[in-house]
Amino acid sequence: MKKSLSITVMIAAFAFTLSSCGGGNVNKNQTTSPPVEELAPPAEETISNVLTLSAHDQMKFDKTELKALAGKPITLTFAHIGTMDKNVMGHNFVLLKKGTDIEDFVKKALTAKDNDYIPKSESDKIIAHTALLAGGATDTIEFTVPEKGTYDFICTFPGHSATMRGKLIVE
Repeated sequence: MKKSLSITVMIAAFAFTLSSCGGGNVNKNQTTSPPVEELAPPAEETISNVLTLSAHDQMKFDKTELKALAGKPITLTFAHIGTMDKNVMGHNFVLLKKGTDIEDFVKKALTAKDNDYIPKSESDKIIAHTALLAGGATDTIEFTVPEKGTYDFICTFPGHSATMRGKLIVE
């Protein structure tokens, strides 16, 4: 009995010694932190008048900022990359004029189901818009923004504008 107890104590002591060693020779001048890698400078935002934008069934645009040049035609291709029907999870792109009250616009859009949630009474506040798309569909539109500035874009399907909005920066 004494012999098995002393063997158990020796094994436990040996295991404790190994676990506290820290894994062998360590140079005390050596750092254990990984080297700091130099970060590449961030890519400059591309300014283009040929733009793409997509949205999915999780109610998000893939970009919240687009850049284009003022006074020249802008071609925007918008794709709904989800799978749901437009009556359940339709998406559109609506570019609003500067100074438009988004919340007021969205309230009026709620009543425009028959016009794909584009309120006719607010047409003077819209620069351009796509059709309301079902999953898997795309729409390409062309428009011109004459003035430099920052313009809001949203999806007007009910409830979507809370998470589906962005800025078009025109330079």
